[in-house]
Amino acid sequence: MEKRFVNAAIAYTALGLAGGVFYREYTKALGFSGTTALSVVHAHYLMLGMAMFLLFALLDHTYHFSALPGARGWVIAYHVGLNVTLLGLLARGLTDVWGAELSRGVDASISGVSGLGHLILGVSLIAVLLCVRKKAATGETGSSR
Repeated sequence: MEKRFVNAAIAYTALGLAGGVFYREYTKALGFSGTTALSVVHAHYLMLGMAMFLLFALLDHTYHFSALPGARGWVIAYHVGLNVTLLGLLARGLTDVWGAELSRGVDASISGVSGLGHLILGVSLIAVLLCVRKKAATGETGSSR
């Protein structure tokens, strides 16, 4: 599972860097100079994607928490939560740049998608960390595999 965590970190690094380039180039091409949610896509993918999956790889190497029943499901939920959150940020950022006048319903829907993503992300992060704590409490480390 450690290799999968590292591969996910690499993928999120690429997405984060692409998000940063997209923000810079797209806003420049459209002559947009205001504030937009696109500006945080880069940081969210790098910190919540790359950094967290590198941390998960280290924690799995040390405690082998991914062997616990349900741990992989929580990691998948983390992926889902992160990407749903980023889709919400992307939708909000694009409408900012376009200067779109959104109805209250569409505006609330975009906020709802981001909120749902944050909720899934937060719950799954806590669940993964509880899995790590459970393995750490038993004193089992990855070296005993």
